[in-house]
Amino acid sequence: MLLRMHINVYQKILLSYLALLVIGWLALFYEGATESFGNYFYSFAFSLIPLIGGFGATFLARDWGNLGSAVGRAVFCISLGLFTWGAGSMVWSYYNFFVGDSAPYPGLADIGFVASLPLWIYGIISLSRATGARAGARQTIGKSAIIALPIIVSLISYYLLVEVARGGVLIDSLNDYLKLSLDLAYPLGDVIIFSITLVIFTLSLRFLGGQYRGAVLWILVGFALMYFADFVFSYTTTVGTFYDGDWGDLLFTFALATITYGVLGFQVKEVRKNSA
Repeated sequence: MLLRMHINVYQKILLSYLALLVIGWLALFYEGATESFGNYFYSFAFSLIPLIGGFGATFLARDWGNLGSAVGRAVFCISLGLFTWGAGSMVWSYYNFFVGDSAPYPGLADIGFVASLPLWIYGIISLSRATGARAGARQTIGKSAIIALPIIVSLISYYLLVEVARGGVLIDSLNDYLKLSLDLAYPLGDVIIFSITLVIFTLSLRFLGGQYRGAVLWILVGFALMYFADFVFSYTTTVGTFYDGDWGDLLFTFALATITYGVLGFQVKEVRKNSA
């Protein structure tokens, strides 16, 4: 038996749906709409990618031994993180459509968003064990990267996520402990995920190969995009320019679609070798 990866039917469906979303976003952009039904519908529509794609991708972990293997844990946790993020966004859409107001912060939507962070962190750590990250870590340049990259990311992130996106204010008040926890959790989670992503990419690039190279790289690229999408969201909400279906949501669309595309790439297809 020979295992071989290809662009499977689920990835093709995802790409087709992504193309429709981009067309819909362009229509909103040229129309100049900011508070129309189309804006709220776009927010709902792009959130179906992590909700449905993430839920479906969790079943791919069975082909890899579920939680009994590093790849199985990576696929399951990253996919489940996508699903919880999508579920949180469904709550966001509920407020848009049925309450007529933005979702409260903190609120039920944050349960899904926050739950995705530890799942993604554990998932990409497990993913590192399935790549050549360990081999890269043994080299001098790899050891330097493990130390230097998180420091660099932390410094840049403080500037982007606190100084730029939040106007230099990370914590508004110490009175609301739940809000305080979320104010800390979101930027900290972004920094940790992006740091690990860069370290894995740097350490494994020379060693990563085989039929799942593309799937791993798409996941890593997706998390990098997610970092910048969160930055844009923080910035636009701080300066008061955010609206559903803005260019930040388009960035979220590509980020979530890229991660989903990556995990869907771990579908295993068995083909028999032709007889000699």
